[in-house]
Amino acid sequence: MLVKHRDATRHRDRVAEFAAAARQGVVTLTSLDFTNAKQGVQRILDNSTGTFRDDMAKVADDFIKVVEQSKVVEQGTVQAVAVDVDTMTDDSAVVLVASTSEVTNAAGARQDPRKFRLIVTITRDGDQLKMSKVEFVP
Repeated sequence: MLVKHRDATRHRDRVAEFAAAARQGVVTLTSLDFTNAKQGVQRILDNSTGTFRDDMAKVADDFIKVVEQSKVVEQGTVQAVAVDVDTMTDDSAVVLVASTSEVTNAAGARQDPRKFRLIVTITRDGDQLKMSKVEFVP
């Protein structure tokens, strides 16, 4: 009985750990400000690993330029996360994230909040959990 309790506690802790990493990763991904775009993109890279990080690094300079030229200010929030426990391992998990982003730009236009659903793969990279794949779901 003690072993089952310990295993259930570890499982619950892993689910919470992956959910928190996905939440933080998506907030980082959807929160940018043209006044510090370079630092914002660096935070995305710092919270990423694998193919997603490699792909983001390739377009980082162009991405920064667009954010700065358009004078984009974007603030993301996460409404909900759900970890796919059937595919979760000690080192990775797939997490569904519901997010909203509020955006303003150079024209001063305040756009209606954008709602996103993302499937984020979180992978252990050393002692940190990072985004290794991000898919936007229609």
